[in-house]
Amino acid sequence: MTPPLTPGEIKVAAERISGRVREVTVAPVGDDRHLALEFLQHTGSFKARGALNFLLAHRESQSLPDAGVTIASGGNAGLACGWAARELGVRATVFLPENAPPVKVERLRSYGAEVRLVGERYDQARAACAEFAAESGALASHAYDHPLISAGAGTLTEEILRRIPGGIDTIVVSVGGGGLFAGVATAALEAGVRVVAVEPENCRALNAALEAGRVVDVPVESVAADSLGATRVSQDALAVVGREGVRSVLVSDEAIVASRQRLWDEHRIAVEHAAATAMAYVPEAGERTAVVLCGANTGLGNLG
Repeated sequence: MTPPLTPGEIKVAAERISGRVREVTVAPVGDDRHLALEFLQHTGSFKARGALNFLLAHRESQSLPDAGVTIASGGNAGLACGWAARELGVRATVFLPENAPPVKVERLRSYGAEVRLVGERYDQARAACAEFAAESGALASHAYDHPLISAGAGTLTEEILRRIPGGIDTIVVSVGGGGLFAGVATAALEAGVRVVAVEPENCRALNAALEAGRVVDVPVESVAADSLGATRVSQDALAVVGREGVRSVLVSDEAIVASRQRLWDEHRIAVEHAAATAMAYVPEAGERTAVVLCGANTGLGNLG
């Protein structure tokens, strides 16, 4: 088993990607709540941070093969991989489930990546990606389960804290496979800030792992499953979720849909259901929170 992610790895990632990603914008929406608008990041989600850190680290170690990089992704990680590969002049082959949102597929192809649609679930796309990597020699990346990916995501924390002079008690993040959570939580706890990890009730890989004390497979069924539909979390996520200062919270699909609509109605912010999952968390009285709105690669047809 690999050692847990460390704050030092996140600091190295921050130095590595500095000047290549957009620093997060943080907007107050009340006395005790801030929104971290990470959906303004390159490719429309936080995933650009980890993808760029992953490829830059391999370029530094001269371990980028001629066959380029390949990844299996429900959408956002694939977009990030395709974008980062284009930025560095690297070939990218991305595997997605056949039901991936068309808006994500179209954007991915606009980055010059080769897109292969396989199966109806992430696991099927992942198996095809692994077979391709073995046959072609391409560097296999991952949507969330890699320390370089999590470390890149964790660079978000320091930017958030720097932009809220009065300080906060808690950072709230949505959880799918746990890459964003592992990185943000590792850095936040180091800074003395609590973390709330929010998942849909029927898409609860982290919560189930916390209950079992180990990584377990879970069924996936949620309005946010296109981005949060991992059947299991990373070991890094499991390692940090049990620490003091971390809470695992489940929310209903109805609450997710309502929070997404509320963001649109009150702030004219259109995000995907994965981002609205974090917004569905109800803070305790007086709790000063920063809610990470992690992505906005979504259609607008169901926002009234």
